[in-house]
Amino acid sequence: MKFALAAALLLCTACTTVQPPTPPPEEQDINATVLAAYNVISGPAGRRDWDRFTALFAPGARLIHGDKVMTPEEFAKASQPYFQEHGFFERPVTNGIERYGNMAHVWSPYESRNKSDDAKPFAHGVNSFQLVRVGGQWKILTILWQE
Repeated sequence: MKFALAAALLLCTACTTVQPPTPPPEEQDINATVLAAYNVISGPAGRRDWDRFTALFAPGARLIHGDKVMTPEEFAKASQPYFQEHGFFERPVTNGIERYGNMAHVWSPYESRNKSDDAKPFAHGVNSFQLVRVGGQWKILTILWQE
């Protein structure tokens, strides 16, 4: 009898799904801004919505890769020829958010693929997003990344 009860409890425990807690609204907004940046640069070969991309950034924003520092507009101009010819899908593995008042940092390890359904990524790296709240909206101030 004890064995049957223990087995039933174990089975019930295994069937129960534990939902992670819903992040607070501020973190949801921060995460949505970061995911929007990933979504704009991801897609099959062809045009990207650079107006949407630049709208995600705060005035004076910068993108930094190694010793290259770019404005969002400079990044768009430099990246467009590659995206015109190649599919590129970048997605976060996870986003770790730290926030203090109107500042936030998101540590975002990522994977890059040529097609959205590629089994394995061709690159891994990490994006470090710094965001600020401007006019009630979270805007990207800096993206520093390392592949």
